[in-house]
Amino acid sequence: MTIWTELLTHAEAVKTRRIAELFENGNRAAEFTCESGPFVFDYSKTNIDAAALDLLVRLAEDADLVAKREAMFTGAKINETEGRAVLHTALRNLSHPVCVDGEDVMPKVRKTHARMVGFARDVREGRFTGQGGAITDVVNIGIGGSDLGPAMAVLALGPYHNGPRCHFVSNVDGAHIHDTLRGLNPETTLVIVASKTFTTIETMTNAETARRWMAQTVKDPAAQFAALSTASDKTAAFGIHPARVFGFEDWVGGRYSMWGPIGLSLMLAIGPEQFDAMLRGAAAMDAHFRTAPLAQNLPVLLALVGIWHNQFCGYATRAVLPYDQRLSRLPAYLQQLEMESNGKRVSMDGADLPYHSGPVVWGEPGTNGQHAFYQLIHQGTRVIPCEFMLAAEGHEPDLAHQHLLLAANCLAQSEALMRGRSLAEATEIMRKKGLTGAELERQARHRVFPGSRPSTTLLYPKLTPEVFGGIVALYEHRVFVEGVILGINSFDQWGVELGKELALALAPVLEGTSDGAGKDGSTLALAARVRALRG
Repeated sequence: MTIWTELLTHAEAVKTRRIAELFENGNRAAEFTCESGPFVFDYSKTNIDAAALDLLVRLAEDADLVAKREAMFTGAKINETEGRAVLHTALRNLSHPVCVDGEDVMPKVRKTHARMVGFARDVREGRFTGQGGAITDVVNIGIGGSDLGPAMAVLALGPYHNGPRCHFVSNVDGAHIHDTLRGLNPETTLVIVASKTFTTIETMTNAETARRWMAQTVKDPAAQFAALSTASDKTAAFGIHPARVFGFEDWVGGRYSMWGPIGLSLMLAIGPEQFDAMLRGAAAMDAHFRTAPLAQNLPVLLALVGIWHNQFCGYATRAVLPYDQRLSRLPAYLQQLEMESNGKRVSMDGADLPYHSGPVVWGEPGTNGQHAFYQLIHQGTRVIPCEFMLAAEGHEPDLAHQHLLLAANCLAQSEALMRGRSLAEATEIMRKKGLTGAELERQARHRVFPGSRPSTTLLYPKLTPEVFGGIVALYEHRVFVEGVILGINSFDQWGVELGKELALALAPVLEGTSDGAGKDGSTLALAARVRALRG
C-alpha cells in the first residue's frame, strides 16, 4: 500500500470523528502547535491526528522534499518547463553566495539593491524631484505579480509610511488609471512602470496613458518615469534614463518578485531601512524552512494541512481570514500565489494528474467577513477549511480595547467552527424563548451548527516589517512544498497565455477591421453586439 493510499484510507476512517474529541485526552493544543521566531502556528483544530501527521511527513519525504528544497535554494533549474532556477530567496539573502550556472548571482543582486536604496533616498530626501517640486505621489503601473505584491505590502505596512503616497494601477479598464490619476499633480508625481519585458499589453497601455496625462502639464514626462524591467532597449525607447531602470533576472517569477525592484514603490513609501527589515523577516523564514525538521517546520506543516484537506478530505476551497485590516489584500495576493502556482493539470513529466491540484483560495479580513460569508462557512453544506491570522497587539495603543475585541472574535470563530451547536442545545435555547411543539423544532433546526469544521491559526506579536516578510515567505514556501508533493511545476503559468493571445486577435474584430475568420459564432455575435452598443 502506498503512503497516498494509506492517507486516503485514514481520512475515510476518521471523516465522521469530531475534531473536539481529539482534545479529550492529552495536550493536543501543545502537540499540534509549532513555533518559530515570532510565529505560533496552531493546527490542533483540524482532524489531523498523530497517525495522519506521520503519514503526511512520510509523504513529503517520499516526494524527496528535502533534496528539492535544497535544489531551489542553491540555484538548480527546478522550473523545468522554462529551464530556469527559482531564486526569489536570493533577493532577501544579502550575505552568502548563490550560484546559477557556476556564477554567483549575489553581486548583481546587491548592486541592484544598492541602486534602489540610492534612488529611494534621493526621492524621499528631495534630491530627485518632479518638474514642479518634491515627489508627493508614486503611481506603480503593473499587473499580476508586478502589482499584487507591492500593493498588498504598502497597505500592510501603513504604520511605517513616511514617504510619498503610493497608488497602484493594474487593470486595462480605463476607469482604473483615470480614477487613480484624477486629483494627482503631474508635476510632483513619479510613475513606475513594472514589466520585465516592457511588452505586457495592459501595463504598457496604462503607461502610455500616464505619459499623455503627464505631457499635458510637464515639459519632459519621461523624466518622471522609472522602469522595473530587463528590456533596456524598450525602456530607452520610452525615454526612461538608465539610472531609473531596475532589472531583475529570469529566475525571479512575477508573483515572487516584491523582494527586489518590483518592491521599489514600497521602499519609497517606508524607506530602505524598513524595507530591509522586511527582507530580514523573510530571510529568517527561509532559514527556518531550510533547516527545521519537517515535523517542526512551519511552511511544511502549513502545506501538509492544505494537502490533507484538499487531496485527502476533498475540501476544494480554503478561506484565508486575516484578523488584521492592513492585511486586507493578502487573500487576493495568495489567490495568485497559490492558484497560479499550483493550478496545474499535469505533472512534471507531462502526464495527467491522478488527483486534484491546488484549491480555490479566497477570503477577506475579519471581522468584515463575519457579516458576509461566514454564514456559509458555519452552516453551509460544504466544508471550507479556514486559516485565521491574528496579531497579539495592534499599532494603535489608544485603541487597544478594539484590538482585544478583534482578537476575541477571531478566537471565537475558530472555536465555534470546531464546537458547533447540537439540535438538543438549539432546542433548549428556543424552549427558553417560549416556543413549543412543531414551531420549537422548526426554529431549533435553523439554529443548529454542524461544527467539526477545521481551522488553523497563525499568531504573531504585531504586524511589523519583519513579521510581514515572514508571513509572505511562509506562504511562498507552503506553495513550493505542496507543488513538490503533487509532483507539479509551481513556477510556470502557461494558463495565463492563451487568453492573452486570443485577446490580441480579437481587438481588430472589435474595431471592425477584421471579419474574425475562424472565430466561433458566440464570440463573433458578442463582438458585433459590442460594436453596435458603442455606436
